[in-house]
Amino acid sequence: MNAHMPTDHPKVPMPKVGILFANLGTPDNYDYWSMRRYLNEFLSDKRVIDYPNWKWQPILQGPILTIRPFRSGANYKMIWNHDAGESPLMTITKQQVTKLDGTLTERFGDRVMVDFCMRYGNPSTKSKVAAMVAAGCTKILFFPLYPQYSATTSGTANDQFFRALMEESRMPSVRTAPEYFDRDDYIEALAASILRVYPAEKDAPERIICSYHGMPERYLMEGDPYHCQCQKTTRLLAERLGWARERIATTFQSVFGPEEWLKPYTVDEVARLVKEDGVKSLAVLAPAFSADCIETLEEINGEIRESFEHAGGETFTYIPCLNDDDEHVAALTNVVVENLRGWLE
Repeated sequence: MNAHMPTDHPKVPMPKVGILFANLGTPDNYDYWSMRRYLNEFLSDKRVIDYPNWKWQPILQGPILTIRPFRSGANYKMIWNHDAGESPLMTITKQQVTKLDGTLTERFGDRVMVDFCMRYGNPSTKSKVAAMVAAGCTKILFFPLYPQYSATTSGTANDQFFRALMEESRMPSVRTAPEYFDRDDYIEALAASILRVYPAEKDAPERIICSYHGMPERYLMEGDPYHCQCQKTTRLLAERLGWARERIATTFQSVFGPEEWLKPYTVDEVARLVKEDGVKSLAVLAPAFSADCIETLEEINGEIRESFEHAGGETFTYIPCLNDDDEHVAALTNVVVENLRGWLE
């Protein structure tokens, strides 16, 4: 396409379609200042904490960011991928996108450019959007890796994507991939992750808990669909497995701050199951997370496991996130292909 341009004209790359996957984010390291930078960006997001700045920022910049980086850093250190020098979320996201790049390039060839970014931390959304535009992406599909929609996850990821576009002089055409919480292929991938551990219902523990990331109950009342989508994911999963419905429950984790959050809280519910229902064996999976991270590897497999065992529970199993399982990659590929219709066939 450069053949008809004047010799002094800047080179113009061949047009292509960018496919940009986005996840929550990760600190660059687990030391105090890396953790402080990451937590400051995360907890300053109005989609996450919507209190007015005059009320929230003095609390955040004072006691929270003075103390919390030490505790969070210690937790990250326990799960850190020391060989690669990065968090598990970063490692797994790279593995996912490597596989997705392979399947999408096999289908579309050099007409696509596949990459990933993080909402908080690095690689930033801004840097990856700029790189795609510079590489000739005249169209970009932005794909937040959250099965269920929430303003605190998909919403803020999309916010950051559009902010990045505002800085580009050559703005591409864009689409954002929708949530995929009730797709057959996603539910099938979740079921497969359970059946690998428990091939039949008779092999399964007394209870299986689907633990989703929590959010203030107020957000549900204000119209966020996340709670309802989580409930539907669990219901569809139970139907797909064909197991007794009462064996699979929905709970919420990661409570923060003084407000009431979505209930039941996972950490309390696992103890209640032991004390009130006499449950001795339990499995937990995290369908809201596309990749294992601090909330699954440390919180579920640490704090929540301890709550269950301290209450008298005997057998606790954490079923890993879908990560780069082939069934998961296939489901994500299907979402991409469907959302590229009209751009690429």
